[in-house]
Amino acid sequence: MTTTRNRYLVRRGERWYYFRRIPKRYADIDTRSYSKAALNTDSLTVARERRDAMADADENAWDAAMAELGNNPTPEVAKVCRYRSAQRRAQAIGVLFKPAKELAENGSLEDIVNRVQIATQKGQSEVIADAVLGAIEEPELTVRDALDLYFDKLAVDDLRQKSEAQAAKWRLPKQRAIENFVSLCGNLRMNQIDRSHGRAFYEWWGERLNPSDGSKGMRPNSANRDLGNMRKLFREYWTYEGQESRENPFRNLRYSDEGVETRPAFSNEWVLEKIIKPGVFEDLNEQAMLIVYALIETGCRPSEIANLTTEDIHLEADVPYISIRPKAKRQLKSKSSKRDIPLVGVSLEAMKQAPDGFPHYRDKSSLLSSSLMKAFRVRGLLETDRHTIYSFRHAFEKRMLEGGLDYGLRCTLMGHKNSRPEYGDGGSIEFRRNELLKIVHPLPKPSL
Repeated sequence: MTTTRNRYLVRRGERWYYFRRIPKRYADIDTRSYSKAALNTDSLTVARERRDAMADADENAWDAAMAELGNNPTPEVAKVCRYRSAQRRAQAIGVLFKPAKELAENGSLEDIVNRVQIATQKGQSEVIADAVLGAIEEPELTVRDALDLYFDKLAVDDLRQKSEAQAAKWRLPKQRAIENFVSLCGNLRMNQIDRSHGRAFYEWWGERLNPSDGSKGMRPNSANRDLGNMRKLFREYWTYEGQESRENPFRNLRYSDEGVETRPAFSNEWVLEKIIKPGVFEDLNEQAMLIVYALIETGCRPSEIANLTTEDIHLEADVPYISIRPKAKRQLKSKSSKRDIPLVGVSLEAMKQAPDGFPHYRDKSSLLSSSLMKAFRVRGLLETDRHTIYSFRHAFEKRMLEGGLDYGLRCTLMGHKNSRPEYGDGGSIEFRRNELLKIVHPLPKPSL
């Protein structure tokens, strides 16, 4: 009787074989009735291990075929899938995959004879024979192809907890870095990129940071983000290829950001006189207005407020508070971002009017940011041209510092990593509320 543990396994005499019916969903791309292979072992334990590798190889090969039909970004990714599939098929029957050229030039006679015997034994499939004999051409991916491979295969851990909007936002700077590099150096094959290209990209960015025509330069974080993304792509790709020690052309290429001005905080006077002044947002979308007020006394990132759901908002608790938590498909910026924040002042009044959160802006942080910045510019609510909506977060942090709130508590409420963990977790929710009441802005009259 075949069990789940022994699926796809058939015993003939003393030897085990892999035998799998081609799934119907792949019938158009694999015309065989069955995928089969001799596993070259009489051990059930070994057979199971090789079965798993063979099943993985089949899935990889089918993915490759689907890629060629347009279900993945490029046919080059399909070539990678086929190549990886051949490697796994060879591994599944106890043979190290070697390209045919390498076998011909450096293979021992014993190894070659063994491979030929495996490939030609009765019942062996053509795809297994090709894998054992190294008849699958090793792909040479371009930098764009490598990025497709990274998105499709290598970044699973980075993407699996992100929402669709978060994933799109995460991909954007990486795509931008690649396109900037290609615009300068061309769509080179990954094995062509060397230090000269890394230096050229670094210097290309240098001209944009300090233009020779005397115009205002860009900020170094843009350059460093591009250089960092190229560095990571190169490292991840060659690690995937098993060449971890390959020298990275972008290593140690970074511009100093010392002296670069950060986003300034709104002054207390500005917030009191301009922003929480009654009537200033009377014609603004109500959810957008309430989000602004929710930011003032929580120090949250705008996306954290926008993504609150009913279960995150605790208005009936003895001390009303909000919970910043990761969701199944919505990731927080960092582990330290998970936190509970008491509601006080204008933020408490705002959340009372939004007990179920802000569905119009949920998972739409870009829409929220652009809408609020437009509203603030039109109303003259930006204290300087360097202020942004994020200035509320900096203002909250500054008020806590100037109000003498404990370092550990400040880290907890901001969602920052605490470099002094011995100081505890920021205290109870009652303690946090009482500390925030020391720095809370007075409510306007009439209040919200």
